Amino acid sequence: MNSPQKSDVGSDSVGSPAATPSAGGYRPLRVWPALPLVPLMLAARYSPYLVEDGPPMMWAVAAFGPLLCGLLILIWWLGFSRARWTERIVGFLGLGLGFFVTGALCHPSMRGPAFSMFTIPVGIACFAIGASLFRGTLGFSRTSIALAIAWCGFLSSTALRAEGVWGDFGVTLTSRWKEDAEQRMLAERKPSGSETNPGEADPALVAALENPEWPGYRGANRDGKQHGTKIDSDWKANPPERLWKIAVGPGWSSFAVAGKWLFTQEQRGGAECAICYDGDTGREVWVASLESRFEDPLGGPGPRATPTLANGALYAMGGQGFLTRVDARTGELKWKQDLRQAAGRQPPMWGYSSSPLVIDGVVVVHAAGAGDKGMIAFDAETGERRWSAESGENSYSSPQKYMRGEESFVAMLSDKGLGLHDPKTGAQRFHYDWPFAGYRAIQPVWLEDDQLLVPTGMGAGTRRIRLTKKPEGAFEAEEIWTSRNLKPDFNDFVVYQDHAYGFDAAQFTCLGLNNGGRRWKGGRYGKGQVLLLEDCGLLIVLSETGELVLLKADPASHQELARIQALEGKTWNHPVVVGDRIYIRNAQEAVCYKLPLAKP
Repeated sequence: MNSPQKSDVGSDSVGSPAATPSAGGYRPLRVWPALPLVPLMLAARYSPYLVEDGPPMMWAVAAFGPLLCGLLILIWWLGFSRARWTERIVGFLGLGLGFFVTGALCHPSMRGPAFSMFTIPVGIACFAIGASLFRGTLGFSRTSIALAIAWCGFLSSTALRAEGVWGDFGVTLTSRWKEDAEQRMLAERKPSGSETNPGEADPALVAALENPEWPGYRGANRDGKQHGTKIDSDWKANPPERLWKIAVGPGWSSFAVAGKWLFTQEQRGGAECAICYDGDTGREVWVASLESRFEDPLGGPGPRATPTLANGALYAMGGQGFLTRVDARTGELKWKQDLRQAAGRQPPMWGYSSSPLVIDGVVVVHAAGAGDKGMIAFDAETGERRWSAESGENSYSSPQKYMRGEESFVAMLSDKGLGLHDPKTGAQRFHYDWPFAGYRAIQPVWLEDDQLLVPTGMGAGTRRIRLTKKPEGAFEAEEIWTSRNLKPDFNDFVVYQDHAYGFDAAQFTCLGLNNGGRRWKGGRYGKGQVLLLEDCGLLIVLSETGELVLLKADPASHQELARIQALEGKTWNHPVVVGDRIYIRNAQEAVCYKLPLAKP
């Protein structure tokens, strides 16, 4: 009687019997470790923004979680799939080849966040799905089929173009061959001729420049507060009237305003442009062009800073690092400085973003250089370098004027904390040490002469401190509270009647300033911006999707009074209100509305 043969059938890790190998040594694939990673990619991408008060680096889960899941799928394939070693090696090399071929063929805009957040995860997920569908095919064809499906996933990216990243790290993808907004604008725009031949100064413009109503970034005090306008909040009965809408070049600048004239910055092909528009019609008055182009995969092309009006001149900071002074009456270039040379470094990851501060005869910008080249001041008239000071190497904030009695300071928020500097010499008078591993892209807010709010981006929160000046002139700081109930990213907040209103990650919120406690949280406007109409207690929120939203500045509850769709496309630019006009723009269009005024 023959004895039974010993079976080579084993058990997999979940207890189910493993099939007998075929003649070629093939066994069904163990796919249960890989399949859950595909939906986990989606969960990693979208779920972090549903978590309230998550840890400071929760954004990294959305940005890098899908890529990590893809790497885990590769580990599964190489170590735990039960595929033959020839399959594993060929599968791994086939995926690598698909990766490099796609990188060579895809649009340049896809070789950034879109590649790591879309192309790689999609290709590897397709491989896992293909291997799972044909797991029982006992032959090398299953690996070939899985690779073919993966290559389809990879190569789908070659038909796409990335148009930047939203505030939640969502990538905007469109057809590779579709004309983008900048190309359409350049094709439709009729050259004014003013780029090379500045025109004669308009006497009305000259008069308006003597006292500009909104001289630059977030207003005269850089606090996002507007005075002198009381609007009717019933937009159903009295909706805002659109006066004009025009195509503009890419850029995240806001407006400076003098009289009816608007000043901003745009990218137009290979030139960074400072531009003056007629605020009544949207007509281009003059253009000052400089051959330079900054572009990054997250923010796209164009300048990041807002130009500053002072003493009849316009000071503009380009994304590549050119600081210029032009005649605000005609657009004639007076001088330029290259911060790459002055600071001894290349532009920061997302470009030079510091809106120039003109104070005591100098124009100050954050230069992000090492050592004492963090902040640099140039003579406002001649452009000659006057001083430089240490101010951190990672900041997208802007210098800001701080008055203490009759004494003025330049305040600068960076990755190292808050510094106060003498505007005449650059000497550091005080440094509040609050280092942050990420970046700061927002402004400090003074509550009183001796108290201020110091914000920190990407989930770390906001701190209230008190500055005490000793008899010998030195400062010391006392922490009053630190709150994670207001965690702005690059979205500045405003203060009204002992409360702060701004973006706490993905939601709008109201914070009590007595203890940093949350009063309410509601309304999802993406990574938008906010402006306070202080004389009527209203907030204007410009959402990331271009909606104009009117809120009541009331700590009792979130009260949305009205909203209109004002712009198309991603909108990160700050709104501006002067009189009964609101001027808003994004990276592809600008619009002016006449706001309904409240009855006396």
